Amino acid sequence: MSNQMPRKRLDRLDRSILECLQTDGRLSNQELAERVALSPSPCLRRVRALERSGVIRQYVALLDPAKIGLAMLAYVSVKLEKKGRMPVEQFTRSVQGWSEVVACYSMTGDMDYLIRVQVEDLDHFSRFIMEKLLKQPGVIDIRSNFVLERIKDTTAVPLAHLVRADR
Repeated sequence: MSNQMPRKRLDRLDRSILECLQTDGRLSNQELAERVALSPSPCLRRVRALERSGVIRQYVALLDPAKIGLAMLAYVSVKLEKKGRMPVEQFTRSVQGWSEVVACYSMTGDMDYLIRVQVEDLDHFSRFIMEKLLKQPGVIDIRSNFVLERIKDTTAVPLAHLVRADR
């Protein structure tokens, strides 16, 4: 994930396109053009430019985990031993192959990583912890937190700061 601003400043139309696509990525170019008050050709050119620049990273279908049998969501903080780069490199490689891990972040503070784990139930979670995570060389501490209720869960990235940048 890049922390860099796009080279081209995003104008009002680009922001409108991004807001619409974050809400519904399946909009046809015609529908999108109508919503942002552009004709289809310039709208498509702008979308393609946003894709080429990496502002639009990808398009996906978002699934409801509970409806496919993955009702338990946990956040697990992981601390690794600090003996060279090997535990870090091996851990980050291993995380890529664990289907239960839907997100992993390198963190500041007491723990080194925060992983979001989506599983069927407590038994599945326990198997993941015991058979994968705790068998990983270099893991010296983990702390788990279970989600009781989703209050807000969005994939939309805030764009309001881009409006302030225009001033």
